[in-house]
Amino acid sequence: MKTLIIVGDRDESILAHRAVVRSMELAGVGPGWRWVQSDEVTDAALSEAAGLWLVPGSPYASLEGALRACRHARESGTPFLGTCGGFQHAILELAQEVCGLKTATHAELDPNGAECVIFRLSCGLVEVRGTVRFPAESRLRQWVGSDQTEEGYHCRFGVNPVYRDALERVGFQFTAFDAGGDIRGGEWRPHRFFAGTLFQPERLALEGRVHPLVRAWIDASLSAAAA
Repeated sequence: MKTLIIVGDRDESILAHRAVVRSMELAGVGPGWRWVQSDEVTDAALSEAAGLWLVPGSPYASLEGALRACRHARESGTPFLGTCGGFQHAILELAQEVCGLKTATHAELDPNGAECVIFRLSCGLVEVRGTVRFPAESRLRQWVGSDQTEEGYHCRFGVNPVYRDALERVGFQFTAFDAGGDIRGGEWRPHRFFAGTLFQPERLALEGRVHPLVRAWIDASLSAAAA
């Protein structure tokens, strides 16, 4: 039976992980979801996925497992949501496998790498909130249901704008920005539902509400499973 799969190294001390669990509870998914550690991502586990959510908590115990989940979703059409580190690793997988940047890396793992597609932000976004704006043509705007929201963060890394053109040429569109125009999320346009955000929409569950983006991912996943 297909199920919603959360990929990440579950740790109850991480606020985002508690918020992910609460999101699933509030959404009324019941037993239709499970958590898979990054080092337990296998073909068998991925074959069960109605939807994949790569959650915060990098560096992951298994970089290969995190990238494998992203690649499976991208290639299979499985609805995908990547938040914070999950978004960063979705971009890394695209850079390596679709853009052909085989030496692309993440500065958290290789700060001296020649091609840090994910780089250290000049101003870290650790436990801060800010406005996120979504362009009119974006799917993120459609899924969120608004042209702007206030969102919470807990990250120090983001998409290196040097590689923005290369990523957009292969179909990824950056469609979420802060007030200063810095990248805060985007979508893989060839895919029916493949979204990533630097912010953590799951945090809204700690206020007793399911974030519209999380709800949209759940709905897309359940619809895909029923098709």
